[in-house]
Amino acid sequence: MLKNSLLILITLLMINKNHSQSQSNFYGSFESNGVYYQDNEQDNYADEFASNNYLNLKYLFNSNWNFEAQIESYSPMRLQGYSDSFEKTHLSTLSINYKKKGFGLTFGSIYEQFGSGLALRTWEDRQLGINNSIWGIRSTYENENFNLKLIGGWQKKGSQISVGKVIGLDSEITVYNSDEIYQNLMLGFSYVGRFENLAFPDIFPPVGYEFNDLTSLFSARIDYVKNDFYFGYEQIFKSEDGVTQFGLILNDFVKKGSAHTMNIGVAKSGFGFDFTFRRLENMGFFGDRFEQGELFGETTINYLPGLTKQHDYLLTNINIYESQPYVSFPDPSLMKSGEIGFQMDLYYDIKKGTFIGGKYGSNLSLNLSSWYNLDGEYDYDPFDYNTEFLGFGEKYFSEQSVELRKKWSENFSNIILFVNKYYNKRYVEEKIGEINSQILVIDNTVKLKSKKSLRFEVQHLFNKDDNKNWYGYGLEYNFNYNFSAYYNNIVNYQNIEDDKPNYYSFGASYTKNSSRFSISYGKQRGGLLCYGGICRYVPAFKGLSFSINTSF
Repeated sequence: MLKNSLLILITLLMINKNHSQSQSNFYGSFESNGVYYQDNEQDNYADEFASNNYLNLKYLFNSNWNFEAQIESYSPMRLQGYSDSFEKTHLSTLSINYKKKGFGLTFGSIYEQFGSGLALRTWEDRQLGINNSIWGIRSTYENENFNLKLIGGWQKKGSQISVGKVIGLDSEITVYNSDEIYQNLMLGFSYVGRFENLAFPDIFPPVGYEFNDLTSLFSARIDYVKNDFYFGYEQIFKSEDGVTQFGLILNDFVKKGSAHTMNIGVAKSGFGFDFTFRRLENMGFFGDRFEQGELFGETTINYLPGLTKQHDYLLTNINIYESQPYVSFPDPSLMKSGEIGFQMDLYYDIKKGTFIGGKYGSNLSLNLSSWYNLDGEYDYDPFDYNTEFLGFGEKYFSEQSVELRKKWSENFSNIILFVNKYYNKRYVEEKIGEINSQILVIDNTVKLKSKKSLRFEVQHLFNKDDNKNWYGYGLEYNFNYNFSAYYNNIVNYQNIEDDKPNYYSFGASYTKNSSRFSISYGKQRGGLLCYGGICRYVPAFKGLSFSINTSF
């Protein structure tokens, strides 16, 4: 497969060269990620090579028509941590799009988002193994003050499609718009329906469930902006549906769902404030109902990311919070129906010439987030619950972080980050334990001559619970704007029981025009991998990794 990847790459580079000369309407991209696994917690990957490969092609027929297709290859097998529905080589997505005078029409694979995505979002994230595009038809109309979208079809599920059908309607109306003082008021309304005809599998002739085959989401939202101030609110109502527990859909546990989210903030030069409140109750929504509770979240219809600070460092990404929108009753001592909480960000530029600002000024940021189970009355036998709208139950997670970015001279700057974190393993992972930890990171960058630079970071995680203390460090050297190399290591030095495990990695990357090549070797810690608040579990492994990205 490595030979095939190199052959495809060379072909694409030749296409790229010819394309730049002819200025045709054909363009695309190629990505290949491969790992040769050595030590691995999954036996079938030991001493084996795996790769995920994506070839995306687009062609513009004219100003009205365009075509897009994506071919995927998982050969000789997919990377670990991805769904087994990704296999072999297949045509993954295909779409034909038409647009003229405000009208649009799409046949095939549809990527779409209604509002913030709480009701519907289909997108691709290759790092997470998510591609939940809808295979069907979309019709759109838009003008200066009004947008309308209609979609319908089946969701992509690996190389297959979902059993359930998805339909949707979204509209946005601009009520008021003024360029003089930059003021805008927008209203939005959405409907999303999932139709799946279920029957008890062990009964013949098949007998259907008592709840409706059609489950509906109704959404209303408002967005207002005036100069530096913004405000947004969205409310969603979900119709009754059978709740999935222990991999089964229960006929006698049928509940409605809801979502509320509010975002308010101020963005000025040198100052920013953002506050988000969200409440989710029984908001799991999948093209196939039985996907709820599965590891990979395939055929998920709505977008429910964890609203916490997205960190860049290895130790700050231990015990990451993943949103809890589902109903889960594993035992009488642990019953959940969703989440409620908030996130707040504050940014401030410290002026030059002050004590902290110094000669070049500094940037200070503060993040607070806190998430809880919904408070209310819960019954285990029979399953039932009744929640309070603003009831804060058992705490899932909280985090407070302070970050200072400071430039000390023309050639030296650093970042100092402190994080205080609480993680309820019992309620988030449904395992035993609560974890209180603090993380300190010092990240330093030195600019050298001839476009060279050196970055060195040190980290420490203070933890009296779980696996105790960690330390980490990293070194990155940029030879120029194109070529860089790195080494990093984190060590769980107080974990005597597991022989003080350490996880190291070293590698290099090269970028030229629109192409990037990277290679690395190391030992990766198992755990959640998150992008944009959406996570997947990555098993631990040691091995050689490479990636190729190019566009033409």
